[in-house]
Amino acid sequence: MNLVTINVGSIQLGHPLPFALRGADGTLLAQKGFVVHTRDELGAMLSRGRQLCVDVEESGESYRAYVAQLQRMLRQETNLGELASVKLTAGAHAASRERDAPPYMVDWPALQDRATQLLRSPHALDFPDRFQPLHAELARNCEQSPDATLLALIYLSAQETRMYSGTHAMLVSCVCMVVAREMLRWPAAQVQTVGQAALSMNIAMTELQDQLAQQAQPLTSTQITAVENHAARSEALLRELGVHSELWLEAVRHHHHRTPGAFGQKSPGLQMARLIQRADVFGARLAPRAARSPMPVTAAMQASYYDEEQKVDEAGAALVKALGIYPPGAFVKLASQEVAVVLRRGSTGTTPRVAVVTNRLGMPTGELIPRDTAQPQWKIVGVVAHKDVRVKLSLNRLLPLV
Repeated sequence: MNLVTINVGSIQLGHPLPFALRGADGTLLAQKGFVVHTRDELGAMLSRGRQLCVDVEESGESYRAYVAQLQRMLRQETNLGELASVKLTAGAHAASRERDAPPYMVDWPALQDRATQLLRSPHALDFPDRFQPLHAELARNCEQSPDATLLALIYLSAQETRMYSGTHAMLVSCVCMVVAREMLRWPAAQVQTVGQAALSMNIAMTELQDQLAQQAQPLTSTQITAVENHAARSEALLRELGVHSELWLEAVRHHHHRTPGAFGQKSPGLQMARLIQRADVFGARLAPRAARSPMPVTAAMQASYYDEEQKVDEAGAALVKALGIYPPGAFVKLASQEVAVVLRRGSTGTTPRVAVVTNRLGMPTGELIPRDTAQPQWKIVGVVAHKDVRVKLSLNRLLPLV
């Protein structure tokens, strides 16, 4: 840890922090992406930490950009008053670069942080200014690079418990937007609305969801009630936060309802709610819990495909057709006995593009080897649970191959 003290006055109120703030002893005071609203909040942090510090090793480019700005001003002999007024705005520039970045350059862990902070601590004062850019970035990634987006979020969801709720919300939102655009052929405005509704569906119980993901004991009666009532509470909270779209609010209000039946006969809001519910089921089964490992992707697909009466669900079927039987981010076993990770969807739901991660002896291959699963010798013969893959892979290695 390489701590550097920063000027309290450099913190921009009402804007996401471009990096984590720590105390003089390294204690975490605020996560990257946290929004400090008042000087009193800042003063409280300063009291706890004695100083406000940044760990240069974890803050990366944001802090370096801030320091570079100060150095440029010093070389230009800028007066002390202007130097003192420099704000930590490097995060905004980084966000701009991230918006224009190719899919393999998207900082998905940073998006996880942003979603988690926003959904855990929403404030009416700045909710639209924080929510809309986050959703817009996800929507852009879904439209421009759907396979890379699905790969990143499915891969992260299979190993995330600490930030489960935010990661799950991003996955469900992106799955809904991909399905709505590619299979249901909804107008762009409806695609955006279903994505917004899915991203905010659990906003009233984000912290509880994260707690439950790490809780091995059965739910208490209080927790059960909170889960059962969360859809209505989320709708009410969104209204307080300034959401006025009745379609968005209706989808959130009904997203937890189990209502099978003819999809085309439902109202637009209820169609959105049903699609969110099917994607919610899919995403929840992919994610680990303290009491269980993540389910195989085929089990998650099957749970979405069949409705509560064990009939084919129209929204669930659209989801399976859009993502494929083996979606990006899943691990599969090939006829060659190799284990591979799915990189992108193929011409059929059972022939995706994959990259081998372990050979037929179970040994890591080092380099990721592409395989065409349409070829008989590399046909997919089964799925492999995430926990059974003994190779540590980073998204930085996977995404450039998509």
